[in-house]
Amino acid sequence: MEDSCVEQTINEIKEKFEQDNFPRKLGVSIVNVGPGYAKVQMTVSEDMQNFHGMAHGGVIFTLADTAFGLAANTRGKAVGLQVSINYIRPVKSGTVIFAVGEEEELTKSTGIYNITVETEDGKKVALFRGVVFRV
Repeated sequence: MEDSCVEQTINEIKEKFEQDNFPRKLGVSIVNVGPGYAKVQMTVSEDMQNFHGMAHGGVIFTLADTAFGLAANTRGKAVGLQVSINYIRPVKSGTVIFAVGEEEELTKSTGIYNITVETEDGKKVALFRGVVFRV
């Protein structure tokens, strides 16, 4: 893709994100988006805690999935085929967490992405891996 096409696609992705209500309601925001790359963040609030008093796994998954979707769609329309997540450490209320999605492999029809979720001081929270079908 030419630079102008990549820039246009990234701007379109950012506009579409503004209409993606679920992550926005959780307070997810874009830090940076580039070709095959996305970084998003959110602050874990009390109402996002599970019964153990830590961030609900679904909250962490949503943050990672958002970075995954943004990174994959910078290469054109892509839909998830398979994802997995490994949770590493608990996150308490008030903690800012980031998800960084990076492209590992790209073919004509698929893409593989690794997403690392970590705290603002660099402690890993979760590792997420996803495969997309490029439409």
